[in-house]
Amino acid sequence: MNLTIRQGDLDSAMEVLQAIPEFNQLPARETIEKRISRVPHLILTAHDSTSVLGFKIGYLRDGVFYSWLGAVKPQYRQQGIADALADEQEKWAISNGYDRIWMKTRNRFPSMLIMALRRGFKITSIEIQEELRENRIHLEKRI
Repeated sequence: MNLTIRQGDLDSAMEVLQAIPEFNQLPARETIEKRISRVPHLILTAHDSTSVLGFKIGYLRDGVFYSWLGAVKPQYRQQGIADALADEQEKWAISNGYDRIWMKTRNRFPSMLIMALRRGFKITSIEIQEELRENRIHLEKRI
């Protein structure tokens, strides 16, 4: 596969979001725009020769780069796309003066947790929820 990672746009990210079965409640476009509109942010998209395959959105939050939202279309998973997006996000964060990246995930997304731990993120806290699968796991990585 000929994979290209580039600074993308919200339209491309929304296209991928529509294809993600795990997200039972998609964030509205307006919610995403509101979160990133007033702070330094980055939208990365992954493409092959014909379509957008994945995306990653992050922004400045509390003085740290927050890797907020990302996904890869199901039929393109397990091909290194999420790692390629994360690599580019880290390079961008370093070149823009950040020394840490933080993120959150939930128990119901074990592949995201495993990827984060494999990439050197450390668990910093857990927000306990009524339903165990909804516990929010906070992670951070020094870059």
